[in-house]
Amino acid sequence: MALPVLKNKAARAIFLDRHLLSAAPTGISKGAELLNLITQLGFVQVDSIRTVERAHHMVLRARKASYRPKHLTPLLEKEHSLFEHWPHDASIIPTEFFPHWKLRFERDAETLRRQWRSWRREGFEEKVDQLLERIDEEGPKSSACVGEGEKRGSGGWWDWHPSKTALEYLWRTGELTVFRRESFKKFYDVTEKVLDKALITPEPDQQESVDWLCNAALDRLGFANSTEIADFWDIVTKAEAKEWCANVGLLEIEVECVDGSLRRAFARDGIMEETPPKPTSRLRILSPFDPALRDRKRAERLFGFHYRIEIFVPEAKREYGYYVFPMLEGDKLVGRIDMKALRAQDILNVTGLWWEQGVRATPARLDKLRGELDRMARFAGVSTVIIDPKLGL
Repeated sequence: MALPVLKNKAARAIFLDRHLLSAAPTGISKGAELLNLITQLGFVQVDSIRTVERAHHMVLRARKASYRPKHLTPLLEKEHSLFEHWPHDASIIPTEFFPHWKLRFERDAETLRRQWRSWRREGFEEKVDQLLERIDEEGPKSSACVGEGEKRGSGGWWDWHPSKTALEYLWRTGELTVFRRESFKKFYDVTEKVLDKALITPEPDQQESVDWLCNAALDRLGFANSTEIADFWDIVTKAEAKEWCANVGLLEIEVECVDGSLRRAFARDGIMEETPPKPTSRLRILSPFDPALRDRKRAERLFGFHYRIEIFVPEAKREYGYYVFPMLEGDKLVGRIDMKALRAQDILNVTGLWWEQGVRATPARLDKLRGELDRMARFAGVSTVIIDPKLGL
């Protein structure tokens, strides 16, 4: 029996709606409304590069144009209704999800001990208990505050001193949490002293967490195969996700890719009758780490948009640029733009623009882009947009 086919246009609309990119980016962008936005997304990836603004701020701003970085700080550092941890990359996550992160803590505890014995300097395991006791007694510490007298290497991720490794281990296994950041440097404190005990006390068993994580992933993706469900949080195994998909009564469908090919996926009953809102025609500049683009292959299948970040590509070999931003208009990824906020000069400097094949630089589209660049300049805290004349803007 043939499976129902979700057409590409409908699939894109559902996917963008689940990722909160269908509606115009209006409304309140702080407090409970901001926490609700992050909860609906599930997590927001944190990245230190600040070409215009850091990735997590760009993600939130794409969905709420009035958002400013200062709006996030109370949720992270005062209310602690968000915590920082690791799905597939360092991210901010609603604290109400913390009980299900205990499965990650448990699994990471042995894995990291085994891996880091080989990858890091010797001696970190002997530092774990004494470092936890010290932070409990003295309060929050950064990696720069610990490891007195220990031999220090380059300071890179590949050459941590033993106390820094122990500090990261305690964070990755849930004993410590990020209490605050100063100039993006993490300060850690004992988790039970920071996060609401009522939120972090529940102890779900393994199957409860697997069920919750798989359900939450599918709800945020709309449709997915078992590997994509496992990869969403990167906590449950592919085997666990495959078993879950086989046993919870999901609808199996075929999703039409942009090239007309079909790809099997699971979805909730009713998805074929779903009528998601038509995506806004507003043009928005997205972070390279936007949740809708995190799975590059899925973005390519659904939207025909091939994107690879070129930070680690030698300049002479880059196709586009160091840190190029995708552009979304309606239900299409229409191009990419290279820009940087030069705060000392009070300008947003636009140096590259590439439209996707078949996308015309019409006067209306260029007006939309100029409007978005003006908004982006205000977001970055600069007053003027400077555009390379060769770009035709």
